[in-house]
Amino acid sequence: MSTSSSPSPAPLEDANGATRRITRLSVGVAIVLIVLKAFALGASGSVSILASLTDSALDLAGSLTAFFAVRWAAAPPDQEHRYGHGKGEALSALVQAGLVFASAVFIGWEAVQRIFDPRPVTSGGWAVGVVIAGIAITTWLVWMQTRALKTTGSLAVAGDRAHYAADLAANIVVLIGVISGAFLNAPGLDAAAGLVVAVWLFWGATGMLRSAADHLLDRALPEGELAAITQAVLADPRISGVHRLRAHMAGQVMVAQMHVDLDAALTLDAAHAIVVEAETRVLTLFPAADILIHADPRGSTPKPAPIVAEPAPGQSLATPSAPPASAPDPASQAKPKGPWS
Repeated sequence: MSTSSSPSPAPLEDANGATRRITRLSVGVAIVLIVLKAFALGASGSVSILASLTDSALDLAGSLTAFFAVRWAAAPPDQEHRYGHGKGEALSALVQAGLVFASAVFIGWEAVQRIFDPRPVTSGGWAVGVVIAGIAITTWLVWMQTRALKTTGSLAVAGDRAHYAADLAANIVVLIGVISGAFLNAPGLDAAAGLVVAVWLFWGATGMLRSAADHLLDRALPEGELAAITQAVLADPRISGVHRLRAHMAGQVMVAQMHVDLDAALTLDAAHAIVVEAETRVLTLFPAADILIHADPRGSTPKPAPIVAEPAPGQSLATPSAPPASAPDPASQAKPKGPWS
């Protein structure tokens, strides 16, 4: 999914419930895959299976990270986090990316060692059976995660799915490597397959890292979604313009701020009612949204906020008193006075 894309219209509580369920399922799948692959590694000694087992162990760590992250991100705003905890999902994605990077380095190193020192793959039948079972289970999990993403837009779930999708392709490569090492008497191909897995994981981690960074740095929504917000606000003919529109995602919540142009003769109550109606129209597009609309008198030019200089050490932010009416003594200007004069 796009980093800044919003979830499809669904109540926030339903979306949070879906993310909690899918992260529980992800943890369970990771545990099952670890058990199966540990058995296959003990039976075969395949470097491809070792690569896949190591990745599944890191899958479990990533899934546990997502498991706790989505629950923390769903917590309502509090005094210390007035915008909520949604970016906890992006932090989870960063952790997952780091784990995948570590996995890629470890697997790549082991594969290079085995390329120069090939070892036979034994019990190939068991290894192949376990890999096929892992492919089937992982395919089912990715399908379930894809369904959940359509209603949640969760960055943590997206990161988890990206990892398992990479695992799915990697397991196919592992299957080729195990078959080559066990039945074609080509253990070097088994090690080469492990190296391909490492490169694949490294590439996937790069994408996860980019998505998480965009989220943490408040990347703007895509132009199409910004245009949709503008169109919804301007549906009321009493609003003649929208400017200074800013919108980004914070977890599953869309945060938007904008200025609108209204007739300067409107009363405060009338202007407030128009703004509330505009917010309601935007909420039909983004049910999980935090919207702030500022009303400007039509024809006025918004002025930038004044830049306030930082006070010097020892000075206060109090408004300075007016200068004396009399001219300063020239003698007092002869030498500049320091703070301790």
